[in-house]
Amino acid sequence: QVQLVESGGGLVQAGGSLRLSCAASGSGFKIWSMGWYRQAPGKQRVLVATITNGGSTNYADSVKGRFTISRDNAKSTMYLQMGSLEPEDTAVYYCNAAASLSPYTEYNYWGQGTQVTVSS
Repeated sequence: QVQLVESGGGLVQAGGSLRLSCAASGSGFKIWSMGWYRQAPGKQRVLVATITNGGSTNYADSVKGRFTISRDNAKSTMYLQMGSLEPEDTAVYYCNAAASLSPYTEYNYWGQGTQVTVSS
């Protein structure tokens, strides 16, 4: 089983920066792709950014140029560096990972989320 734990959320002023972390733990797994999603109150959960095992990244248009996703495979940890934060970035941010527990299976894992609040 794979466990994902997000950290680094908090309250920040508009224009500020924040770095989120997602640590994966468990045994006998290999993570292929990882991503950050966010869900604002009363809104659907949406994709923020993804990163493959090889480091290829994709970003939602709303965060492109402001956010940077990265990962440290040795530490099984993913990061989201958020800059030029805006009130519209306020949401619960969730870590996601597609992982294999065997050569024949793959499963989608989620963290419990971390709150990011951007004040004007």
